[in-house]
Amino acid sequence: MLDINRIRNNPEEVKKALLKRMDDVDFTELLEWDMQRRQLIALNDEKKSKRNKVSAEIPRLKKEGNDVSELLSEMKILSDNIKENDEAIRELEEKINFFLSSLPNIPADDVVAGGKENNKVIRIWGDKPTFSFEAKNHVDLATDLGLIDYERGAKIGGSGYWVYTGLGALIEWALLNYFIEEHLKDGYTFMLPPHILNYKCGYTAGQFPKFTDDVFKIDTSEPGESMHFLLPTAETALINYHQNEILKEEELPRKYFAYTPCYRKEAGSYRTEERGMIRGHQFNKVEMFQYTTPETSEQALEELVIKAEKLVQGLGLYHRVSKLAARDCSASMGKTFDIEVWIPSMNDFKEVSSASNAYDYQARRGNIRYKRLSTGKTEFVHTLNASGLATSRILPAILEQYQKDDGSVVVPEVLRKWVGTDIIRKP
Repeated sequence: MLDINRIRNNPEEVKKALLKRMDDVDFTELLEWDMQRRQLIALNDEKKSKRNKVSAEIPRLKKEGNDVSELLSEMKILSDNIKENDEAIRELEEKINFFLSSLPNIPADDVVAGGKENNKVIRIWGDKPTFSFEAKNHVDLATDLGLIDYERGAKIGGSGYWVYTGLGALIEWALLNYFIEEHLKDGYTFMLPPHILNYKCGYTAGQFPKFTDDVFKIDTSEPGESMHFLLPTAETALINYHQNEILKEEELPRKYFAYTPCYRKEAGSYRTEERGMIRGHQFNKVEMFQYTTPETSEQALEELVIKAEKLVQGLGLYHRVSKLAARDCSASMGKTFDIEVWIPSMNDFKEVSSASNAYDYQARRGNIRYKRLSTGKTEFVHTLNASGLATSRILPAILEQYQKDDGSVVVPEVLRKWVGTDIIRKP
């Protein structure tokens, strides 16, 4: 959520920044509601002060034998007026909060305007795979090698689901083990959060209220309970771990990572080349997350990008790092770098990690603060996340980049201790 004070003090500056990612934004109503709210609060403070003063006098006047009936009547009218103003303030605050919660994050100054067409490739790593034979796509490779059963996956769950089988399941689990091992080496704390979350989690993450239709909702069948949903990414759980808390500055940064399946509706039609595992309703991911001070969040973002890229490099996969333009960043994020692996059959790069800085956007929504040592004041933390990594595109990249002319696939060296073989051949 954006800071209303920032909008109030610099509306044109905020509007200019948001137009990097929005078609239009108008703060006229918001600022009018804000002015009315502040005027009503000031008026009510005066009325409450008067009520308190008179109420304190009434017992003394009664004791002295004075008639206080007129004063009591006046205080009743005053109290009713205060109650009406409180209700008006509450209604204005609801309007203000809904307006603010519907706005995306302000892009960082160095993030360019526009969409995908303005994304900038920062660096490319490795050698582009070339083949002296007719290379297969990952769907055919996975099917021929008995690694994934797409047909029965669709039978069980429907379109967009699959089943890992045999060595396919071992490779998937090896990837997760590899990611976990590397994050533990770097001092991150391993977390296993719930997969079913409440509405507040989606709100804090910045996914709600705008993107409630993108998640799988759960009917809790409990009267009065808020909506629950299957988590679309572990970020949605980890950002809420310190919801409504005040952390100590000396405890920052807090570095976490979590393994979860991710559940997404992925609304809309899939392109033909995105069949198989490239886009699905359930996939595995290890997610990194940090809570930092404002001064250290840019450094933390660089760390997350390097960590995610290092994992892909450890697998020996040809990939690139891109800095996203404002409209290509998710709504909650002020700056994002994508790590993208090459999928030969698609002749394109596909994102396997988005490393992003939300700055204080999510912290404001979740009321997550820290106490600054030098001043003793509380301030909002900065929050960051990065996939480390999503497997549903890493595995296709491994199959396609490591395939051989006889239809076999070489297992990346870092995975072999878990897979138990150097090469995968037809069963």
